[in-house]
Amino acid sequence: MQDYGIAHVWGQGDFVTRAIAIVLLIMSVLSWTVIIVKAWQGARIKRLTSHGEKAFWHSDNFDEGMAKLNDGNPNNPLVMLALAGKEAVDHHQQNQQQLHDAMNTSDWVARCLKSTQEEIVTRLQSGLAVLASIGSTAPFVGLFGTVWGIYHALVAIGTSGQTSIDRVAGPVGEALIMTAFGLFVAIPAVLGYNALTRMNKSTAAKLNRFVHGLHAYFVTGTRLRSSSQRSGLRLARAR
Repeated sequence: MQDYGIAHVWGQGDFVTRAIAIVLLIMSVLSWTVIIVKAWQGARIKRLTSHGEKAFWHSDNFDEGMAKLNDGNPNNPLVMLALAGKEAVDHHQQNQQQLHDAMNTSDWVARCLKSTQEEIVTRLQSGLAVLASIGSTAPFVGLFGTVWGIYHALVAIGTSGQTSIDRVAGPVGEALIMTAFGLFVAIPAVLGYNALTRMNKSTAAKLNRFVHGLHAYFVTGTRLRSSSQRSGLRLARAR
């Protein structure tokens, strides 16, 4: 048995077999790197959107809400959206000689918020194309390695003239390792892609809700009520 196995495949394989093995190894490392990095990033943004949005809307005014959102991270999506909306309102009010001045404040704020939201979502989805490509191509790369290995194994067996089952099973079984390696690379990439896509959809829905709230606030100019004020308002309505 010591004459068979992964080490034997590497030692007896030619440059094509070794190149395919290296390519699959690089794919595996790359896919796991993307999965870990994007999962950490998605979990952090999910935490920010869950707690930051509630804290922002429970503030008495915009400055207080921004102070609660500002955690020192320039890539905080809620901070980016809030600043985009505020800058859109200020810019539209101060400039009266540009093309966008033909748009009303509501349309201009909605356009700026939507543009910032799309930029954030695009950043969230970066790297997913790598997982999709690896998940769809890795099995075929491994299959190519298997076909190449079986071809050379059968050529060697035919040259030696020994066609017993013990002479055929070993080399052919070694060649099939490449197919297993390809599946080992592809399956985590596909599962990671699906999980990250679901996470990004959930985050995008929360960002879309926050954008609608910001649009209503900047367009109507309604002052954010504190929690005590909202409680008093509910009691007054109940009476």
